[in-house]
Amino acid sequence: MLIGVLKEIKDNEYRVAITPAGVTAFIKAHHRVVIEDNAGIGSGFTNEQYQKAGAEIIEDRQKLCSRAELVLKIKEPLPDEYSLFKPGQMLFTFFHFASNRDLTEAMLRTQVTCIAYETVQTADGKLPLLAPMSEVAGKMAPLIAANYLAKPLGGKGVLASSVAHVAPAGFLILGGGNAGQAAARIALGIGADITLIEKCQNHINILQKEFPGISCLPSTPENIARALPKADAVIGTVHIPGTRAPRLVSRDMLTTMEQGSVIVDIAIDQGGCFETSKPTTHSEPVYREEGIMHYCVANMPGIFPRTSTLALVNAALPYALELADKGRNAFNNPELLKGLNLYKGHVTNRGVAEACNLPCADPQSVLGE
Repeated sequence: MLIGVLKEIKDNEYRVAITPAGVTAFIKAHHRVVIEDNAGIGSGFTNEQYQKAGAEIIEDRQKLCSRAELVLKIKEPLPDEYSLFKPGQMLFTFFHFASNRDLTEAMLRTQVTCIAYETVQTADGKLPLLAPMSEVAGKMAPLIAANYLAKPLGGKGVLASSVAHVAPAGFLILGGGNAGQAAARIALGIGADITLIEKCQNHINILQKEFPGISCLPSTPENIARALPKADAVIGTVHIPGTRAPRLVSRDMLTTMEQGSVIVDIAIDQGGCFETSKPTTHSEPVYREEGIMHYCVANMPGIFPRTSTLALVNAALPYALELADKGRNAFNNPELLKGLNLYKGHVTNRGVAEACNLPCADPQSVLGE
């Protein structure tokens, strides 16, 4: 199979969907790899390294996509990229369709087979391709929040750590999954006072053993409402595979926070945890709403591309190789079947269909057509 790898064009997105070692793996499996010129340069991988591994470098992305049977990306296609893809082609990337009906409809029109990193799921419910990026974003979030609490950047002027018996900043973390746990570890490390809210009681018990220095509470509207006025920074991490993130904080609830407080919405790719959230970019990462600083960058890990690329490619490569080796038969793997979001103009993921108010086709049925 011919594998095509595109250079990312999203604002300050420096990750790439394959490493030179990944190219070697495809070549050894008797596939061909074509990579857009300088696609890996932001992650520290040169054209020469890819060529040495056996890849072809091409400048014309339209020509690349016209040839490729499987296209690998990192982020969802942007409007300027919609016309690149062709019916029957496989596209493997982060899509987050549930928060972007325009993208969903555009990809349905192209009849591209869309496999979403974020919904590939193991039998025990884990999300192996989302998890490493959630960990990166989770570890970034407390540092970002601590930064924007600085007065010159619009914050209230509270240091995350305790100094001379002055209390540290209060951090509220919504969700105790991969991103929430990563955020808790870093927030503890910088000395913040942490409250973590999680809906699963069994998970709360585990978190309390893992993080004895934080306060864990069940996720209820009442608990969130009581915790918000005490929080200097709130990190939203709640994610439901395929569908929109739940809106846990309304505008009215947000107004109970002190002016200059900060929110970091890691779930913005899936629509965000806060009613007032809207996607931002690394070029313009924050805005003020109701007196609260909002950081809602939709590709947080993109500015740490070397780490993020290596972590993601390590996790994604076995699935990409399976798609290349088996084509449509790769969806006999239930983990990849979970990742299948669109096929031949049909939505095949129920969460995406419900979020976009579109009909959902049974994936097994349409695959058999």
